[in-house]
Amino acid sequence: MIQEREISRGLTTKEAEKRQKHYGLNEISHKKKASPIIIFLAQFNDFIVWVLIAATIISGLMGDMADAITILIIVIVNAIMGFVQEYRTEKSLEALKELAAPTCKVIRDDVLKVINSIEITMGDLVILEAGDRIPADGTFIEASGVMVDESLLTGESVGVFKDSKKGKNQGYMGTTILKGRGILLINGIGMNTEMGKIANLLDNIEEEKSPLRERLDSLGKILVVLCLVICGVVTVLGILRGNEITEMFLLGVSLAVAAIPEGLAAIVTVALALGVSRMLKKNALVRKLPAVETLGCTSVICSDKTGTLTQNKMTVKEIYLNGRTYDLDKDELKNHSVLMKAFIYCNDCNYDFKVKNIDKALHGDPTETALVKAFFNETNLLKAFVSNASRVFDNPFDSNRKMMSVIVREGTKEVCYVKGAPERVIDKCTHILENGTVKPLTSQKRRQVASYIESMSNRALRCIAAAYKENELVKNDNLENNLIFIGVAGSIDPPRLEVRDAVLKCKLAGIQPVMITGDHKNTALAIAKSINICNTEDQAVTGEEIEKMSDEELFKKVKDVRVFARVSPHHKLRIVKAFKKQNNIVAMTGDGVNDAPAIKEADIGIAMGISGTDVTKEAASMVLMDDNFATIVSAVEEGRIIYDNIRKFIRYLLSCNLGEVLTMFLASIFYLPNPLTPIQILFVNLATDGLPAIALGVDPPDKDIMMHKPREKGESIFARGLWSKIVIRGCLIGICTLMAFMTGRLYGMDLATCRTLALITLVMSQLLHVFECRSERHSIFEIKVFTNPYLVAAVLVSIIMVCSILYIPFLANVFNTVPLNIGQWGIVLFYSGVIFFINSIYLFIKTKS
Repeated sequence: MIQEREISRGLTTKEAEKRQKHYGLNEISHKKKASPIIIFLAQFNDFIVWVLIAATIISGLMGDMADAITILIIVIVNAIMGFVQEYRTEKSLEALKELAAPTCKVIRDDVLKVINSIEITMGDLVILEAGDRIPADGTFIEASGVMVDESLLTGESVGVFKDSKKGKNQGYMGTTILKGRGILLINGIGMNTEMGKIANLLDNIEEEKSPLRERLDSLGKILVVLCLVICGVVTVLGILRGNEITEMFLLGVSLAVAAIPEGLAAIVTVALALGVSRMLKKNALVRKLPAVETLGCTSVICSDKTGTLTQNKMTVKEIYLNGRTYDLDKDELKNHSVLMKAFIYCNDCNYDFKVKNIDKALHGDPTETALVKAFFNETNLLKAFVSNASRVFDNPFDSNRKMMSVIVREGTKEVCYVKGAPERVIDKCTHILENGTVKPLTSQKRRQVASYIESMSNRALRCIAAAYKENELVKNDNLENNLIFIGVAGSIDPPRLEVRDAVLKCKLAGIQPVMITGDHKNTALAIAKSINICNTEDQAVTGEEIEKMSDEELFKKVKDVRVFARVSPHHKLRIVKAFKKQNNIVAMTGDGVNDAPAIKEADIGIAMGISGTDVTKEAASMVLMDDNFATIVSAVEEGRIIYDNIRKFIRYLLSCNLGEVLTMFLASIFYLPNPLTPIQILFVNLATDGLPAIALGVDPPDKDIMMHKPREKGESIFARGLWSKIVIRGCLIGICTLMAFMTGRLYGMDLATCRTLALITLVMSQLLHVFECRSERHSIFEIKVFTNPYLVAAVLVSIIMVCSILYIPFLANVFNTVPLNIGQWGIVLFYSGVIFFINSIYLFIKTKS
């Protein structure tokens, strides 16, 4: 029932801030995060780095100070880059955790506000409903049918009933409201709560690892072994040919540093974290990083209708009463006082009577606020109306019963009012009220009412029925039986404007959008047809029909169903399982506490940020901050982009590293002089592995990324020809580098010049290859270069570094290079660019044919 909240029953903002300063924030202390210094020093905690530092010291002791100092600088620069990546990731994840923190409803400044739970303070009044997590310890000063799950503290799985009597009125941080509604007066926050006493348990919860990162960690170990073996072979062959042991040892270690993709898994985390940040800007909060990978595989999106596919701006358009329908835009209601009482008293809206505008003053469920606005447009009239009665008992709405009932004391009599789904309410009725007279609800009358409801539903109106009973009937044990039917309100909630395009994008991407709603089948169908989710009636089933199906029958049926109407939360769970059994990757939305099992079962559980309960959000992988279906589609697209970008830099890093190893390995096999010195190998690693690879992680998507079917969930990161691209391009980079070296020898150039040709060819090959890696399906001629300014900047930085070691005498001396003339640059550009252009032209012709 609509209630006014008085200022004396809530803190003012000023008082709340004063108490926060005195008592602190409502948070549990936790382990200190690693400091930036520790993160930086951790970059040196690597076996290869230790060996390189040892080799540097040996090199210095043997008098080669220039090489020793340069290698040390390169090691430090690499450590700085690694630190920046890890620190940025840490900060991104911490920011996301704060955003994902639970919220709660409090009374502040005489207004119901939603705040972060960390801001709760002593004396706050918190409004709690089914599905909410209690944000701090306190005392229930009001409790209507409240049952709390305290298993987190007690281990007991049975819910505990609460009321406002001493001994049964305590609420504890972290426990969950199973049903009912209440107001909690906060008397313990943060470490001064029962949860605070077991705070150390929270510190033992480990970060959930990305499956992709785990697979890449395993791959990295294999690559380390292979690289070390190859580097060992290169070292041994060099020693056998008479090269100095120290030189070859340093060469082998340098090659290992350059060849081993030690930053691969870290860059994956950075890419995921940056992608999550981008999703947040689009109102999708990802709570678990692995969900980002799964998003790109999504093949079915099961979405709620109200507020997600529709605007959640309910307006009552028609009312069925006294055997006829009234169009509220044209007709004047007659004999509607009992119907008005049912819809106003059996209502949980909150109202601020000090605000004159009824739209701004009314807060609550959109359907319930619409019912109030259907009868009132002035605050003073409503206040006078609601002050004449008081609620003495209520039975909250339940998604299984699909009804809500209250007992209201009106003067000296008590009346029970009920509202809910028409078919459920009518089933409980034995009589009907028509023009002030109570008559038996005959079969003929039932058919007449059903006919009107069907007609309203066919016009996409959401129907809510009302009934009542009074005097001795109220005392019946079963409150919601033997009711008197009053009438039905038909509300319209128009589809969101952007949903139609989002549905089309889904279908083009091979993703099947499915509507799941508690609404009448006809209402659901009308909305679904208007946004092209379905075309025919046989694509819709009801919860009642699902109830009669076995799991096997449902499994066979779901592939053709696009609308599930009048479903309960337990039906959602069966629907998810059926879709998953069809080898689909399922995204499922939900807001109520009973949706949590289905959300947890789904591959991607999606909670509503506005209307969702804490329990649902906790079970979900992702939270929609705007409750919008189009946001889900944007998140799926972002998931595809992130996965594609991860493939891009894996392709780039591995093919480049393979090219480096192959250059040295082939030279050893063919008994050629070493084409690169240790310091040059480390320079290649510094110039090409860092910034360009990171820049690929934020690359814009292919324009047709949502024009392809979703990938399989278990698909290897190297599927769809990525391995062959890596191997072929890596071999070509290595061969072309060696060819540049041999061309220099053919023209009688000295060894330093030949090595410079090889070094610059290797670097330029990789910098050109990074642009190839921007797309697996399109050539460089179809990609706008400047759409990724970060990549252009990274490549320019690398080119400046190349020019610096060629034309700045001091650096040229350090890196053993010589300045190149125009002819020598021609050799470099030919060998570094020939494969690039041939491959680009081939891809261009292939995509155009």
